Amino acid sequence: MSSIVSNTKNLWRRSLKLKESPFRASDSGIKMPGEPVTVVVIGCGQRGKAYARYALLSPEACKIVAIAEPRPQTRSRFAAQHNVDKTLVFSDWKELHAASAETINTVGKRLADAVIICVQDHMHVEVAVAFAEQGYHILCEKPMATSLEGCIRMEEVVKKAGIIFGMGHVMRYSPYSQEITAIVQSGALGRLINIVQVEPVGHYHFAHSYVRGNWGKEKNSSFSLMTKSCHDIDIICHWMGSPAVRASSFGSLQHFRKSSKPGEAGTATRCLDCKIEKECPYSAKRIYLDRVSSGETGWPVSPLVDGIPDIENVTAALKTGPYGMCVYESENDVCDNQVVNLEFENGNTASFTMVAFTSAICDRQLRMHFSHGEIIGNMSTFTVTDFRTNKTTTHVPKNEGGGHGGGDIGLIRTFIEAVRTGNQKLLGTDVEEVLKSHMTVFAAETSRREQKVVNCIEFEHKTREIIQGTLTQVYELC
Repeated sequence: MSSIVSNTKNLWRRSLKLKESPFRASDSGIKMPGEPVTVVVIGCGQRGKAYARYALLSPEACKIVAIAEPRPQTRSRFAAQHNVDKTLVFSDWKELHAASAETINTVGKRLADAVIICVQDHMHVEVAVAFAEQGYHILCEKPMATSLEGCIRMEEVVKKAGIIFGMGHVMRYSPYSQEITAIVQSGALGRLINIVQVEPVGHYHFAHSYVRGNWGKEKNSSFSLMTKSCHDIDIICHWMGSPAVRASSFGSLQHFRKSSKPGEAGTATRCLDCKIEKECPYSAKRIYLDRVSSGETGWPVSPLVDGIPDIENVTAALKTGPYGMCVYESENDVCDNQVVNLEFENGNTASFTMVAFTSAICDRQLRMHFSHGEIIGNMSTFTVTDFRTNKTTTHVPKNEGGGHGGGDIGLIRTFIEAVRTGNQKLLGTDVEEVLKSHMTVFAAETSRREQKVVNCIEFEHKTREIIQGTLTQVYELC
């Protein structure tokens, strides 16, 4: 528990410095039909682009009016694509926040209706708190925060501000997941008793993001179950219709470490210097340079450089940056495989596996077992078998494009409509439920670390007591 709850005093000291705005999001009223919801995007990388795509597809519904992004070329290209006025293009979110404060103080209104937060994970709380207190509706990329106290702080501020809140649990919003949800909630197959879900991360995807990339070291972000799979735990809890009551988990870093390095690689620490690079499934040359050579400039190549990837700038990045490092010489420390077992209030059970070593890239494998049938799916199609009729039907949900089987577009469209109408219920969740599913993830990770079954209800109560007690101490110190 102590390893999960950390840095509480510093977080709360920082939060005490943030003043509550006299403006609430509800002050702006409901948008008229045909009037686009205006949005600020903070962080214009892969996730920011994914959500902002909706503004290009449906300009009558959504308009990007301000951005903050530290990388010059990425910032310039994003601003040009969305025709953002140059006076509302910022290199730092704090500059944007200050401009918003000035607008509120002088004009009495915010720069936009909503903010999309797609900065690095450890920044989510600070940015969300700052803009929630100015009254902006918020869509925050997953995870909610990288610490328990951060999650609780975000819940507190969102509820106090009375804003619409969306979380980047995109799996809920794909046509595939929504069709399955409708069947589950209809009761057509009887009672849902058990769920088995596997997330095959993908061998080179894991190497890119969780070995060489931003999520490879826990101190820079969080543990991999949180950063990669919190939306898996969320949708499992959603389908079960209640939070988990007990959790157990097992997992470790098995392969991406120095002891697994082939002897033939010798002392090479970078792929471009390795004599067996062509034989390695994690070759940076294969993953990045070969793609650029064939004209591919999207993910996973695009995060390596600021601007359009080409042979020269990608080669330079591989020679000097983390993406060119040997995966067995990198400084990563997060799990490359993990199993989570959950029990729910009515005795229902679920198991979830996150594993790096797959050819499939994030195409979850799903089995749902009901009292009168079963569902088997792969994120593109699913079959439904009714035991009473012995009939099996195949469903192929329409995918409108975009990431996560259409979940990215599904989430942003739903969020924008929730903001337009002032209706949190359209999102099918709220900040309290988001916090509950994050608590379950923290409970599972505590189980893995402490090698015990964790009572999720007691875990939440104890966490809140610790954080509230720390808050009291901080107020006394201040």
